[in-house]
Amino acid sequence: MSHNQQHFRYSTGVVAYPVFFVLSIWIVFWLQVRFFPAIKTFGVYPQKLEGLSGIFFSPFIHADIQHLYHNSIPLFILSVALFYFYRKISWKVILYGIILSGLITWIIGRPSNHIGASGLVYVLVSFIFFKGVFAKHYRLVALSLMIIFLYGSMIWYVFPVKEGMSWEGHLGGLISGLLFALIFRKSVAKPERYVWQQPDYNEDDDPFLKHFDENGNFIENLEPEIEEEMSSEENQLNITYTFKKRED
Repeated sequence: MSHNQQHFRYSTGVVAYPVFFVLSIWIVFWLQVRFFPAIKTFGVYPQKLEGLSGIFFSPFIHADIQHLYHNSIPLFILSVALFYFYRKISWKVILYGIILSGLITWIIGRPSNHIGASGLVYVLVSFIFFKGVFAKHYRLVALSLMIIFLYGSMIWYVFPVKEGMSWEGHLGGLISGLLFALIFRKSVAKPERYVWQQPDYNEDDDPFLKHFDENGNFIENLEPEIEEEMSSEENQLNITYTFKKRED
């Protein structure tokens, strides 16, 4: 596969996967409203065995259109950033993040039906921020600062400051993202670097220059002939210097 094909495949995945994920949430909500209202009850029920299944279902379930809207935008933006900078571990962060944040919610949550993708949103916010700080890479640090600027106020919702909001899910997502930033610490996005290598050059050994004095005059009765040859295999230009007697 050529570099252009790989770049195209990589670029489309960065946008296509987040679009598919957000679209699937909207489809579930449409099915919930039109045909299956009982979908709303498939959330996480803490300390109940039947509530464990909600760990997998709850990110796709929302109470109303406003709840869905507020989760969709940050989920799309953050997942695009995740797939762009951490494409090799992006699915692990999402899948493990859903499981771990849901499990923490199931353990510490109050008796209620915990639903919504906000737990995953907090996973992504936490992971991208702490990962950027750990990486000490200017683009990732800038991304982390942007995340704080856009979603910094979300930190307050890991505490029980608003009734009816699953702060336990938010806290579980925050903890999960921090843990993944530590676990995947070595998987740091690095910028592409292009190294230009030049052969060692010694002016004294140059077969061309050694026949000239410092004023540019020929020292010997020789004149140079230059042959240029382009190598198609190595895509480089080979220049050959030869000398012959001048005819005065």
